[in-house]
Amino acid sequence: MEKLIEKASVLLEALPYIKRFYGKTVVIKYGGNAMIKEELKRSFAKDIVLLKYIGINPVIVHGGGPQIGEFLKRLNIETRFVGGMRVTDRETMNIVEMVLVGKVNKEIVKLINSHGGNAVGLSGKDGNFIVARKMDSKKYLSEIKSSEVADLGFVGEVEKVNPEIVLKLLESKFIPVIAPVGVGKDFEVYNINADIVAGEVAAALKAEKLIMLTDIEGIKDKKGNLISTLSKDEIPTLINDGTISGGMIPKVKACQIALSAGVKKAHIIDGRILHAVLLEIFTREGIGTEIS
Repeated sequence: MEKLIEKASVLLEALPYIKRFYGKTVVIKYGGNAMIKEELKRSFAKDIVLLKYIGINPVIVHGGGPQIGEFLKRLNIETRFVGGMRVTDRETMNIVEMVLVGKVNKEIVKLINSHGGNAVGLSGKDGNFIVARKMDSKKYLSEIKSSEVADLGFVGEVEKVNPEIVLKLLESKFIPVIAPVGVGKDFEVYNINADIVAGEVAAALKAEKLIMLTDIEGIKDKKGNLISTLSKDEIPTLINDGTISGGMIPKVKACQIALSAGVKKAHIIDGRILHAVLLEIFTREGIGTEIS
């Protein structure tokens, strides 16, 4: 009986958060181990289905770097990274699109639907959802203080997000699953950092929250301690002094994009924890780093 009462207490703790976020949109960047380990994949899918059933609108933006790397290796196509970005020639871009849109995206849709969801996959090409432009490689490498010089090829950045297609899907009770591929005005296809796409999508949808799943606890200080809460105005200082570096930079930039557009809170959380999304949304303590 005590265990049953404990379960009831957990549900009651979640009630105010269910009421607060009912009818709201939450954009979730899905990547890292949460996309690879079977138990974490199932946990994530169940979280998303539960959110939808209780009246919250999840929108998923996914990555796929390891899957792309594996496929390129199988085809004996050399992969080169400059400033953390994959140098993407036309042949590589064809593979990137095939893996992200044709394989990874559809696997996530299948995963969510197999747990009772109603997911639909799309990329930035669908309905001109994500209008992109070629990234200015020189400017980007300068911003991250890289001494490397290279043309990143078909690596893009978001010029505009047209949210109508996603809004229609949400109105029709679907769960949108978005591959981070955009199309330029010249109809070229571009590979875009999934973190940045998540931030831009959250901004365009005026989402309530942006949640980034990572493979670490959150943002840490120079002593390795988790920073639980952070203001977006503190981020430039933490980047300049090296506290935030490497792959964490696009994640915090995505949070800045979303927050600057009116998204109320952004969270960088550990996707290696079972039911990480539910723990963040429905508990007082939350997990990871909250940026507001």
